[in-house]
Amino acid sequence: MRASLPNAKSQSATRREVKGGAWKIGLMGRSGVIRGTQNRPKKVPISPNKQPATDTLDSPLQLSPYHSFSSLEADTLRTRLLSWYDQSKRDLPWRRLASTECDLDRRAYSVWVSEVMLQQTQVASVIDYYNKWMKKWPTVHDLAAASLEEVNEKWSGLGYYSRGRRLHEGAQKVVEQMGGQMPRTAEDLQKLLPGVGRYTAGAVASISYGQVTGVVDGNVIRVLCRLRCIGADANTPAVTDALWNLANALVDPDRPGDFNQAMMELGATVCMPKKPMCSECPLQNLCHAYRKVELDSASALSKFVNVRADNQPGIISDIEECAAVMSCPLCIPPSNPWDRSMGVANFPRKSAKKASRVEQTVTCVWERCGELGEMEYLLVQRPQTGLLAGMWEFPSRLLEKDHTVKGRECTLCSRLHEVTGREIPVKDLQFAGEVVHIFSHINQTYLVYFLSLSHPESVRIKEEDTEYLNYRWVTMKQFLDSAVSTAMKKIIKMCEGKNLLSSGTDTTRKRKRNVAGTQPSTRKVKMEEKQRSIQSFFKPTPKK
Repeated sequence: MRASLPNAKSQSATRREVKGGAWKIGLMGRSGVIRGTQNRPKKVPISPNKQPATDTLDSPLQLSPYHSFSSLEADTLRTRLLSWYDQSKRDLPWRRLASTECDLDRRAYSVWVSEVMLQQTQVASVIDYYNKWMKKWPTVHDLAAASLEEVNEKWSGLGYYSRGRRLHEGAQKVVEQMGGQMPRTAEDLQKLLPGVGRYTAGAVASISYGQVTGVVDGNVIRVLCRLRCIGADANTPAVTDALWNLANALVDPDRPGDFNQAMMELGATVCMPKKPMCSECPLQNLCHAYRKVELDSASALSKFVNVRADNQPGIISDIEECAAVMSCPLCIPPSNPWDRSMGVANFPRKSAKKASRVEQTVTCVWERCGELGEMEYLLVQRPQTGLLAGMWEFPSRLLEKDHTVKGRECTLCSRLHEVTGREIPVKDLQFAGEVVHIFSHINQTYLVYFLSLSHPESVRIKEEDTEYLNYRWVTMKQFLDSAVSTAMKKIIKMCEGKNLLSSGTDTTRKRKRNVAGTQPSTRKVKMEEKQRSIQSFFKPTPKK
């Protein structure tokens, strides 16, 4: 059973016990404890009878001292990390908003949006999307009132589209079922909001409300694994539990939100996956991985196995290896030994990724001249569940593994008939090329065909089945503003690059220009002839 939160007296006793060195910080946690700060609004206390959002393990893993922190190390880590963060943190819009917004619900909503957008997405890609999103929907009420179509349009191009849909669902739940008030603890955030997991809940609660709870994302995993030489597969339950225990134990009780952001910032900007900048790391002297690299280099130079570099500065504990390395669930497994060439990048270790599924899809960019003289393109809406749910795309169909060119063209014509009710001759299709797009678990190749019809009355959308499927013709501007995936934008860009798209009503002139562009000009031919005559002047006279 999990122990309930201790009262103030027992907390002091616990802290004294830790400072006395009887326990290691890695075995303890402070999650769920709320403490006030001078610069933050009033915190929301958690009942002592209520379970915290994250807590120590029911049967805590007895960490080796090599994989944990002493109280002195933990205190030093907090001081150094926060000092570095105050001087080096990036100026990001969600950080500015979280630090200046006094309304708890607005602040929590803004942090929630940023954390969801940042999942599996780089900061540089998120900034513009975040600014536009918050400008359009500055509060949870504004987002709840939006349509899913509008949400998909704003999310278009950011990837992992289910994230936007879940944000929208969560906002509607907050407004309709919670009176517009965001949940106030990590536990409630995770339990009540769709798509909010342990990490997102901890980030929102610590940054928005000052809840003393740690977070573990990819950056934090990398930092902790290197600091404590945790080399087992980071996806295993033993490693996952150990990392959450360490994160909860290390989080600064006075600045939990800043501490969690500092850990992530360090992993993103200094302790990077492939090219870590150890010389710039504020925690270098606390890092077991860095120490191991130094000792390994010294060992190689001196040709002794157990060389000790005692002259290295720092307060790092006098432990060079885990005592139970052969049986420890956190150490590098013997089957995947230390690679000297990788240095600190030996940590963390992850299991091999499952091979992506390889698929081919045939798709058609169908162009027509609209009633107002502007070129239009046919889009079809995907089902409301599954991959790219509710997004718009060119008429497409997934192909069987074994297919012929004739077979895929017939498949595409069949799909177009489903959409328009019109029989499309295969000879009218023009193969445009292939576009490869990588989803998280699918390696997708689009086999793109182009079809052009000049008169709007020549194509009419079938009226039946509209209850289940949606189709529409859009101009190029409307296409770019629609909820279309990055893959569709790649397809239209390829067609533009091959001069397949028309720019207006006078398609004949456009086509002639394209054809003319493939022929050499008269002036160029004459210049080439002139050049040949000059070159021939310098040719040696043939011998008689």
